[in-house]
Amino acid sequence: MKKCVSVVLVLLLVLGLLAGCGTNNTGGDNNKENDSNSSNSGTVTSGDDANSNSDTVDVDFSQTDAYMFTDRDSKTEYDASKSVTIQLNGTTATASSSSVIISGSTVTITEEATYVISGTLSDGMIVVNAPETAKLQLVFNGINITKSTSAALYIIEADKVFITLADGTENTLANGGTFTAIDENNIDGAVYSKQDLTFNGSGSLTVTSPAGHGIVCKDDLVFTGGTYTVNSASHGLDANDSVRITKASLEIDAGKDVIHCENTDDTSKGFIYISSGTINGEAEGDGIAASAYLQIEDGNFNLLVGGGAENGTKASSGNYGGFMGGGHGGMRPGGNQGSTTTTTTDTVSMKGLKAANSILVSDGTFKIDSADDSIHSDVSVTINGGTFEIASGDDALHAEETLTVTAGKFNITESYEGLEALNIKVMGGYIKLVASDDGLNAAGGTDSSGRTGGRDGMFGGGKGGMGGGFGGMSSGNGSIVISGGNLYINSSGDGLDANGTLEISGGYTVVVGPTQGDTATLDYDKSGIITGGTFIGTGAQGMAQSFSDSEQGVVAVSVGNQSAGTKIVLKDKSGKTIIEHTPELNFAVVILSSPDITKGETYSITVGSESGEFEAS
Repeated sequence: MKKCVSVVLVLLLVLGLLAGCGTNNTGGDNNKENDSNSSNSGTVTSGDDANSNSDTVDVDFSQTDAYMFTDRDSKTEYDASKSVTIQLNGTTATASSSSVIISGSTVTITEEATYVISGTLSDGMIVVNAPETAKLQLVFNGINITKSTSAALYIIEADKVFITLADGTENTLANGGTFTAIDENNIDGAVYSKQDLTFNGSGSLTVTSPAGHGIVCKDDLVFTGGTYTVNSASHGLDANDSVRITKASLEIDAGKDVIHCENTDDTSKGFIYISSGTINGEAEGDGIAASAYLQIEDGNFNLLVGGGAENGTKASSGNYGGFMGGGHGGMRPGGNQGSTTTTTTDTVSMKGLKAANSILVSDGTFKIDSADDSIHSDVSVTINGGTFEIASGDDALHAEETLTVTAGKFNITESYEGLEALNIKVMGGYIKLVASDDGLNAAGGTDSSGRTGGRDGMFGGGKGGMGGGFGGMSSGNGSIVISGGNLYINSSGDGLDANGTLEISGGYTVVVGPTQGDTATLDYDKSGIITGGTFIGTGAQGMAQSFSDSEQGVVAVSVGNQSAGTKIVLKDKSGKTIIEHTPELNFAVVILSSPDITKGETYSITVGSESGEFEAS
């Protein structure tokens, strides 16, 4: 006859020790954005959280390409017979119209028209200085321009400039390695525009800036086609009002951020919108960073930032431009120390996707390897789809307020904490994650991980199982709500850590935790309720909790120290298998719940070669 498991069924009605880390610190405001590009404005609703920072203005994520791009942004056609031709000839140029002023190797365009440009300038520049109402199209038909001490393309005045890369052509714009002032503007990019700038077409453009940014735009920067390679000492793309990308392919190697959009004067601006295309980026700073909001509808993204997750100890909440300096900090080397505010000015932010306001991802393919958070918002993050391969030196997904996942497939191979926010909502999708600390952390209060007392001593009460209570615990206002989806959590800290409340009403959740330290499969400090879905949890015994209330049966037992790979089988009294699971980490506690487990019914649980019968609570 098989020996009975050494510990009996446990009813856990005890609150857990507060073990989260985070403060609600929202950086950056966001108002309705007035789009000079399309003469429309939009508001984006960034969540319904009652704890939202009152300074944060809602944003409207219902905006589409029809709002973000004008018809002319995608127009590449032109009438060659009506266009002005500019031929670059080494150290000078020729033109077919008096609207082009040529002074040595400086070519200045002064009127609205279409200009077809070909040839090479060895140390020269194209300057656009037209009336403020002028809309100009520059067709790059195989150009190679290097300006040793300034921008190769400098747009001073116009309403908007459209750059079309002619089909099949290769084009190059480069700075020579220094920037010397030529007027009152601080020119610091190989392409420098004070006005709205659109790139389109089907050709290619290489931008090289060894001493500054690649492409700088002080208004709206738009890409609707073409292939781009940018190598820069600072930001690859740097814009003030917005960056908008569709149907373009960008390969960017940047000394600071891959794409950086920041407006310090108008908080309704500084946003990034991407609806399609490919962005491959490597940066010493952030990947894609917005001082307002970030909206991604689709696209292919491959981002390596800060040297990747292996450099996580270098991550910091500081950054070059100064926005989003507060809030969530970088690596927390000892225990759950909580979010910190860093004011050091010489540190570097190394996040994958980052916004001071909210982030929405609707679809896309993402590969993000980041030294700091892979996806980070100072307000909310909403993921409605997409495929994600993430390695993070800190949190994989982090929001200061609300983090919502409704769909998508996540493979998080490395993280400090997998998902962290004040309020975490998992409504769908497939999430597989590995965390060196907590799997999901609702950071709604002071972290108490590592304290003595509290859950210490919970075992030994009741009928030899987990029993007894404790008082004096701090209470958080965070929450974890799982209503759907498929979660697999491999955590070296707590599996589900709610500094506040935990509620599971659907989905299929598996938590595999360690057997050492002050860790637990479940950790909440107000309530932990399961009303639906399947939950399979294993982990440590010393700080263990089960659900405080349930509408379906829960079987929670201590099983002694078990090795990884030991099979767990739960059967009903008829011998039907309800749950079968093989944890990949050592474990001492098993917590099982599903709609097929009924309160008051007797079930047999087999762990390895030992088994016993228990009544579900």
